[in-house]
Amino acid sequence: MINYHLLVSGRVQGVGFRWATYQLALELGIYGWVQNLANGQVEIVAQGEHEAVRSFLKKIQAGPNRFARVDTIKVKQTNLEDFHDFTIKEGF
Repeated sequence: MINYHLLVSGRVQGVGFRWATYQLALELGIYGWVQNLANGQVEIVAQGEHEAVRSFLKKIQAGPNRFARVDTIKVKQTNLEDFHDFTIKEGF
């Protein structure tokens, strides 16, 4: 298992990014959460098997739906937490 903290910038708010990220996480068996930040970024914590998380990162980088545009992702590996699902948090 691996745990990543992501900060995603680009056209990522108001375009269904969190919902598409949620759907992708369910599809890949990723645990954690996604939320909008006041500065226009989206924050994601993704935990899962190495291959699943790598696939998740690639799909987020490409934009999880046709309306989103990802310019940059800051990725930091963090300590494992005890997640049991993937949720959409209410942002700022």
